[in-house]
Amino acid sequence: MDPSSHFDHLRRLLDLEARAEAQRLAEGMARQVEGKPAPSGYLLTRLVVRDETPAFGGRTLVKLQPRAAQPLPWHRRNVGTPVLLVEEETPQAQGVRGVVSYRDSHTMEVVLAQPPKAVQSRPSWRLALASDEVARQRQVEALAAAQRAQRGRLAQLRDCLLGLRPPRFSSRPLPDLLDPSLDASQRQAVAHALAAEDVALIHGPPGTGKTTAVVELIRQAVRRGEKVLACAPSHLAVDNLLERLVAAGEKAIRLGHPVRVLPALQGHTLDLLVDAHPDLALARRLFRQADQLRDRAARTTRTPPPSGMRQQLRAEARQLVADAQRLEAHIASHLLDQADVVCATLTGLDAQILGDRQFDRLVIDEAAQAIEPACWIGMVRAERVVLAGDPCQLPPTILSPEAAKAGLAISLMERLAQTMPQASCQLTWQYRMHEQIMGFSSAEFYSRSLLADQTVRGHLLRDLPEVEDSPPTARPLVFVDTAGAGWEEQREPDGESLFNPSEAQWVLRYVRRLRQAGVRPTDLAVITPYAAQVRLLRQQTELADIEIDTVDGFQGREKEAVLVSLVRSNTSGEIGFLADTRRTNVALTRARRHLAIVGDSATLCHHEFYRRLVEYAERAGAYETIWDDPENF
Repeated sequence: MDPSSHFDHLRRLLDLEARAEAQRLAEGMARQVEGKPAPSGYLLTRLVVRDETPAFGGRTLVKLQPRAAQPLPWHRRNVGTPVLLVEEETPQAQGVRGVVSYRDSHTMEVVLAQPPKAVQSRPSWRLALASDEVARQRQVEALAAAQRAQRGRLAQLRDCLLGLRPPRFSSRPLPDLLDPSLDASQRQAVAHALAAEDVALIHGPPGTGKTTAVVELIRQAVRRGEKVLACAPSHLAVDNLLERLVAAGEKAIRLGHPVRVLPALQGHTLDLLVDAHPDLALARRLFRQADQLRDRAARTTRTPPPSGMRQQLRAEARQLVADAQRLEAHIASHLLDQADVVCATLTGLDAQILGDRQFDRLVIDEAAQAIEPACWIGMVRAERVVLAGDPCQLPPTILSPEAAKAGLAISLMERLAQTMPQASCQLTWQYRMHEQIMGFSSAEFYSRSLLADQTVRGHLLRDLPEVEDSPPTARPLVFVDTAGAGWEEQREPDGESLFNPSEAQWVLRYVRRLRQAGVRPTDLAVITPYAAQVRLLRQQTELADIEIDTVDGFQGREKEAVLVSLVRSNTSGEIGFLADTRRTNVALTRARRHLAIVGDSATLCHHEFYRRLVEYAERAGAYETIWDDPENF
């Protein structure tokens, strides 16, 4: 594979994805402004800045509220959402990018890259959803660095990952385990990854303890004196790693704004560690002095100040801010030097914070969900790389069909698993599912290699405390076929998603039966591939305390009992993105003791995967139709 053409191709795919993201945002906002049927919430208008304070790293925190004393309308901004703040009365204004840090019914707080500068004396602001341009730029820069490397470790690693030379492995034995609970396949995976001189893959099917193996790998690397960069494509996956490392007593630090980190872990973020450092008092004093100078420069007086005085005050304020930021950067650098493990999302690796730091080992968890350009942000800083994940579960999320078709949806881990099988090691013992729940996915995706541990092999809902022995609690698996009932799918008015009201009612009745048998709401979840079905189910008051989410939202999670609503039911046999069976694999492997699937076999079985799923349920004695239960009619 030619390095130059490979990286040029990846940059073109990033451009396609960026254009698709920008087009989607622009269309959504245009429809909202024009009052057309569309998902609302793309744009918040007529906002005023109620407060403005400095934040770590030269950023600014602004508090926004409606100009009229009223609640904010419904919107699509959550903590961590990238946004663009623009002055409404100034159409030519470029706006300032930021991230939502707090929201309630009346207030939105946003961390901005720089203070907002208004043209009007009493400006109103609009807050729009924004593409993550910073993330894209970091990927572009990393691809360029890898492409132009002529010699040194980056060039060697690049050539290995592009198949120009084979990966190397040492014969160094695995030392004593730090976590003695690891099974044989986990030990083998850790030893394999530690022996890698270039790259290793840890393939972790559902429930096999992949993160447990990854944490052991990181801790073993630290014991060897290595500095480790631990990354993942999502904040939740990074937090999962950080939580385990902190619990094990490792010196780990988290990059990224604290608003994107789980509350229990925010004290381990670089921002808050810098904020708590005793030497920061001087920086705060410099920031206050700068504010005072800016206030003096802006103050109106009866007697005009001497010529150039305002400019001089502003220049002094800028110098004080620069001195304070240098002090912050020095504290941050010292804290990073003290850490053995630095944790961050791939696109959260900030060169301004990390400087020219290199790491002995880069570990990417959930690597199969990351697009390849994002992985290179970390790899340009690494001596060796370990990718952990499962290419048989969720792929990267791609908006541009053209980019996806051209290869952006193929993760680096998936590519290497196909072209470099000698670098991969698969975990085999699973500790989540009843063997009947596990069986179909094991056969379809993992060559029947998964083995259910004896602790979970036969466990059922009825084995839980206070749960009665009843038909649904005494069986691990059920597929309820709706064929012929006329339970057809419907499309939302905006055309974005599909829902199935009849399946939603079935879910409601089935949840009721499980709860009447004593299953706790916290042990239940409903998963469906379609966001419209999620919205419909969440409107049911009886399901208010049940977790309901899309497949993407439930990746990496588990519950004692899971209900899966497949939604698709039509006369043409169309199943849409259910054809990506990796998504269904995720849905089918979240349940520990009971999995109930509802779907229309007449529609689904046009696809061979779903035909085999129905046949598996039949062989397991888990198949039934809605006609078998009179409560359905």
